[in-house]
Amino acid sequence: MTLTTATDTVPLETDSDGVIRVGKTRVTFDTVISAFLEGATAEEIIFQYPSLDLADVYSVIAYYLRRRDEAETYRQRRQEQAHRMREENEVRFDPAGVRERLLARRAGKEQ
Repeated sequence: MTLTTATDTVPLETDSDGVIRVGKTRVTFDTVISAFLEGATAEEIIFQYPSLDLADVYSVIAYYLRRRDEAETYRQRRQEQAHRMREENEVRFDPAGVRERLLARRAGKEQ
C-alpha cells in the first residue's frame, strides 16, 4: 500500500469584518485556540462546537502551533477590539441598573 502525501489547506477564512473563522462555520479561530490553550482537546472542542469538523480543529491547532507569534498578535488585536467595543457599548447603553429595569418590566407584564 502506498501512502499518498498531500498538502491540505488550513480551513480558515477571513470574513468581511476581518474575523478569521474555521471553515464554513461561524466559530472563530480565536475561540478554538482559546479553548485549546485552556486545556480542551480537539474532541472536546468539537463537542462544544458541533458545527466544526474534527480534522479541521486539528488542522487549526497545528496552524497555531506553527505560527504562534503571528497568531498571538492576531488574538491580542481581537481582544483589544472587543474591549473597545465593550467600552463603546457601555457609553451608549449604561449597564447600571439593567437588572432592576428588566425585573420592573417583567413585574409590569405579569400584573
